[in-house]
Amino acid sequence: MAVVLEPATLLAIILLGYLFKRFGLFKPLDYRVLQTAEFNLILPGAIIFSFATNPHDPGLLLVSGFALVASLVPPLAIYLTSRGRSVGHRAFLMLNGSGFNIGCFCFPMLQSLLGPAALVPAAMFDIGNNIMVAAGTNVMTQGLLHIKRGETLERDEAPGQEGTDGRVRSVPPVRVDDHDARNLRYRAILTNIAKGFFGSVSFDTYMVMLVLMLAKVALPDWVAQVSQPFASANAFCSMFMVGMLMDLPASGRDVKEVAQVLAWRIPFGIIFALTAWFLLPFGPLVRQAVALCCLAPTAIFATMFTDKVLGNARLAGFTLALTAFCSTILMILAHLVMGPV
Repeated sequence: MAVVLEPATLLAIILLGYLFKRFGLFKPLDYRVLQTAEFNLILPGAIIFSFATNPHDPGLLLVSGFALVASLVPPLAIYLTSRGRSVGHRAFLMLNGSGFNIGCFCFPMLQSLLGPAALVPAAMFDIGNNIMVAAGTNVMTQGLLHIKRGETLERDEAPGQEGTDGRVRSVPPVRVDDHDARNLRYRAILTNIAKGFFGSVSFDTYMVMLVLMLAKVALPDWVAQVSQPFASANAFCSMFMVGMLMDLPASGRDVKEVAQVLAWRIPFGIIFALTAWFLLPFGPLVRQAVALCCLAPTAIFATMFTDKVLGNARLAGFTLALTAFCSTILMILAHLVMGPV
């Protein structure tokens, strides 16, 4: 029964957030208040709580590396196969077609399906995943598509450049021949990359926790006590925020965008899940936990970065909600096929 109740509860929280907005209890942009709290306080607190209460085996760093690859390959594949399409379309697919929602969605699902022991490999999976979803995918998308960091894309009237919301254009790369000018440009690129990574509080938190784990430094009990309220609030706040920001697709183009995200996510998720189950050198519990993580929905960070880059967080929120529904079905089916551990 819990197998059904956990994902149903998460989806119900998303629906509540949406209904609160639809009935005027929240204004259209109020989600940004919760977004700021989630990404800068609540989620980092949940990460600290996970490390403070669960033993994280450095031997499972292979799982982190696997997650990094699973989060890196899809946006590169999307970039390489979408040449000639509008910048907005490519950015939306790259930001939403990869990455995994582990802490907010997979943790309760895995606990229901496999028990508390599955949270440890899931947390190690999230280390590699977080490198991409908390910063890497956004940095790579902006760099490959030549999107100026910190600015929402504007309208380009040129044919074929309308993007997902009719407002999208990018800044084409400029050839620089002067040696000093090239050095300044490269320095600016490296600075933007560093800001993209280290400007993410969740990424910074994961890196600090990873260093402490490798140094075999045990967090004191009071750290777990202080961070426990943040961990308890994480699933509710993140899912409620998604409901607050999402809207149903406004046009056939929006429906097509979301369908293409699913067309990328589901096959890649199944491929990586099969790879984890058959090839990773761990016991059945770890392999199944990693496989189920590969079927997770869109990362919560995708909504924030889509908002910053495209100004279209609402469609990203709907994409997350829909992928959560699909992931619930896929994870339960995969668990039934793989069997109890």
